[in-house]
Amino acid sequence: MNPLKLLKVLFTSAPRRSPAECAARVRAGEALLIDVREPGEWTGGVAQHAALLSLGELRGPRTRWAPFLARAGRRELLLYCAVGGRAGLAAKLLAAEGYQVANTGGLADWRAAGWPVVPPPAT
Repeated sequence: MNPLKLLKVLFTSAPRRSPAECAARVRAGEALLIDVREPGEWTGGVAQHAALLSLGELRGPRTRWAPFLARAGRRELLLYCAVGGRAGLAAKLLAAEGYQVANTGGLADWRAAGWPVVPPPAT
């Protein structure tokens, strides 16, 4: 990452929202839920309807992220990870690029809000 982009990311903020605040928007298709954990972490379950797009891939080649972002349009991107740290970093990266994003914490937060956790799709 070039130094100017890194500075922009460091000084960009992204809101933190609870899954309870976001669930209705995901169900209505107004927002997209994204699991930014790494693929090996998805085996224990993922939030239903979540796109599986790792932080590593966001910071790397973006072979999966680029087409996803192109299809997302103006919908808000709601990110979660294991506990919220990586989701926060991903949210800052995407916010610095002009996307409407929020860090929604960890998978346990979604589970606690009553959101279904399902096995990841077979690849």
